[in-house]
Amino acid sequence: MSFVREQIEAAEETRLSPYAVRSARSRGRQVPEEPHPLRTAFQRDRDRILHAKAFRRLAHKTQVFLAPEGDHLRVRLTHTLEVTQVARTIARALQLNEDLVEAICLGHDLGHTPFGHLGEDVLSEFLGRRFRHNEQSLRIVDRLETRGGRPRGAPQGAGSKPGLNLTWEVRDGIVNHTWSMPSPATLEAQIARFADRIAYVNHDIDDALRAGILRLDDLPEVTRHVLGDTSSGRVDAMVGAVVEASLGQPQVQMRDEELAAMLETRTFLFRQVYQRPEIAPEVDSARTTLRTVCDWYRAHPEALPEDGVPDADPDIAVVDYVAGMTDRFALLIGLILIGISLFVHVLHLLFLVAIIWFIGFVGLMAYRLGRRRGP
Repeated sequence: MSFVREQIEAAEETRLSPYAVRSARSRGRQVPEEPHPLRTAFQRDRDRILHAKAFRRLAHKTQVFLAPEGDHLRVRLTHTLEVTQVARTIARALQLNEDLVEAICLGHDLGHTPFGHLGEDVLSEFLGRRFRHNEQSLRIVDRLETRGGRPRGAPQGAGSKPGLNLTWEVRDGIVNHTWSMPSPATLEAQIARFADRIAYVNHDIDDALRAGILRLDDLPEVTRHVLGDTSSGRVDAMVGAVVEASLGQPQVQMRDEELAAMLETRTFLFRQVYQRPEIAPEVDSARTTLRTVCDWYRAHPEALPEDGVPDADPDIAVVDYVAGMTDRFALLIGLILIGISLFVHVLHLLFLVAIIWFIGFVGLMAYRLGRRRGP
């Protein structure tokens, strides 16, 4: 049945732009594999990411709002899906490889910590160097996730192989999706960069309006004038600006007017939403929780799960585990550890009180006996 995959690859040769990556011309995988009869290399990568445990955990990881009230505010998973939709729209318009774009976008945030970028800050403090979620995303697909499954009844890890063994192009797109990294090698990965920023700039406005943090009138004039007053209008404006500026070009770019508006809107969101003083108590609580969890596992490495990377540095093993936690699991572990700590402190205090009482009691008895034996 390999003719099915071959037909898809042949269609790519005639349909895609000269600047697109052809599935049949991938630079390959770290461990060579036989081609699949039905799916291209990038389709297989997409499916492996979609079925990964780390992908499912994104459903319970913060996007922007800690402990959001209501069912309609974004989490890391819905952000990922919106990035993917935006990216596929751009890729289709530019006649680039949609399957490659989709795989990159689905995997780009796998390494995000609980509690969003706050979690990154805590893990950076713990490591003594910068923790980067994009590098953790690559570590997840290269080493922490497994492929191949295990026979029924077999122990954890039996029959499975470390890493998802993704193609070079998908791995490059995942690790270089942030703007602080070097430009990725493919136009498909460059699309993922723009799609990530387009998605979060737009949906963070939508969530802030829904949460009552912002009013429409609070948005900068350039946001409303250039990008629009509605969620769909803003996405259309930014996507259209990327497509128009990139058609027939060897790189992905955005028209200057929309790019300036997007960047000014992003700066506004940092000031008015991401760093607003009202969230300080929530931030401090989450930071204390993660610090407690990290410090406890550093002191008790034997409590870490056995399915981590065997040769990992002890602190890296802690980071791998904590970074993979969902918000609610991190909170649960933190509450348990804080509760145990308080219980131990109370016991210690009671013990000290008992000793003081006992010493006082013995002293009083000795004093009374001394008086009875007096002249």
